[in-house]
This record gives sequence, structure tokens and C-alpha cells, in this order.
Amino acid sequence: MFTGIVEELGTVLDVREHADGARVTVAAEQVLDGVRLGDSIAVDGCCLTVAGTGEYEGRPTWTADLMAETLARTSLGGRRPGDPVNLERALAADGRFGGHVVQGHVDGVGTVLARTPGTQWEVVDVALPPELARYVVAQGSIAVDGVSLTVVSAGEESFTVSLIPETRTRTTLGSRAVGERVNLEVDVLSKYVERHLASGTVHGQVAAGATR
Repeated sequence: MFTGIVEELGTVLDVREHADGARVTVAAEQVLDGVRLGDSIAVDGCCLTVAGTGEYEGRPTWTADLMAETLARTSLGGRRPGDPVNLERALAADGRFGGHVVQGHVDGVGTVLARTPGTQWEVVDVALPPELARYVVAQGSIAVDGVSLTVVSAGEESFTVSLIPETRTRTTLGSRAVGERVNLEVDVLSKYVERHLASGTVHGQVAAGATR
């Protein structure tokens, strides 16, 4: 599990595509502290498994394998050498929970529609797949490229978020241009609530009006 608090910006060094996926190599430092093979690191909000570590021109690196499904359902298929990526290690049991519950399972890919600068923050309008709209509500939580954000406004086709200077500086969202694709993960709690309501049960009891 993750919390959507980006620890550092890594750099994609290499992407080697093969018949049924790809292997990506990323340069990083902080997230590699104490890392072991099999550990989880979120890359732009997509949970990946550490398959190897190494060094390139004096920089610590790690590699991960991406299945064809991952390339098709996330923006990682478009990452190229030199691209910055948001990185976050899986939350330790005694870690500080700073954002919201993020699984690292991308629900869909959105597109940056507009950026409106303010005096201290910037409002970003993001298009989202129609099937995700029901999970996005004003003042609710959403992860955009792995960054935990609060939704400002929500519509059927898009939503807006506000980026404070710290977010613009420390994550890739500060440089995402209009037209660029971003990974989206909606609040998993909303999906569980929907599932329970659809089943007609609440706390193991048949909901009022439901057929017994």
C-alpha cells in the first residue's frame, strides 16, 4: 500500500521492449535505501516490483518488468529515457500516513486539459474516463501520477485539482503539459461502498427494501 506522498523524482534510463512487455531501468536514490528484490515501488502511481539493482555512471539504479497489460492500461508505455517519474516506496507498518489509501493499481488514464496559474497555487483540469466519474467527488481524494490530491470540482468528463508550490516542485505534475496523459487511481473506499450497496447488504444484514 502507498499513500500518494512522492518521495523523490527518479529518471528513466532505459526501456527495453519485448514481445509481451518491457523492462524499465530507473535511476533513484532515496527509494533505494534498504531496498530488496521483490519490494514494491510506485512509479507514477503504478506499483512495480524491484527485479534488480545496479549502478549507471555512479548513479544507483533499479529495474522492473512491465507486462503488456501494464503498458496498455497506464501511461508508462509512453515513458522514454530521460523522463522524470514520481517514486514512492510501499508504506512501512510504522510509517507516517500522510496522504490517502493508494494501492498502486491504476484505474485509468486521464489527459491534462488546462492549467490555470494562481498567486500561490495552480488549478489543473484533467479529463477522465467516463466509467471513473462516479468515483470522483468534490473534496474527495484521487491519485494523479501517484500524487495524493484533493478534488476541487468534479464533473462527468473531468475534474480539477489545485497544486501548491511544493507539489509543483517535487513531482512531475509541475511540468505536465496540456495534452499529456496521467495515471489515475480513484479512492478504493468508494469502490468498496459501491460494491456493498449493489449487493443489497449492510454489515451483513439485508438492506431495507431488498428482496430476501
